[in-house]
Amino acid sequence: MPYYQWQDKDLLLFIRVSPRASRSQIVGIYGDRLKVKTTAAPIDGKANADICKLFAKTYGVAKSKIIIQKGQTSRDKCLRIHAPKKCPNFITL
Repeated sequence: MPYYQWQDKDLLLFIRVSPRASRSQIVGIYGDRLKVKTTAAPIDGKANADICKLFAKTYGVAKSKIIIQKGQTSRDKCLRIHAPKKCPNFITL
């Protein structure tokens, strides 16, 4: 299974999160997931909020357009990005 999938105008991303990193960034492909590092700790949803902020900036959408569909308390997550305006090189529109 690939790390992303299109459902109409929505992009589903399957990610693996590493919290408490030195900087927040999308690292690259990690098996069948996209590896993401975040500076936030996985406490009180701070890491999830930081991930949403990172992907909102990367895909050119508001934070409200990003939903964590699965994995609220897990390192493995499924994000839904509604109608991304731009995509990084590793994903095609």
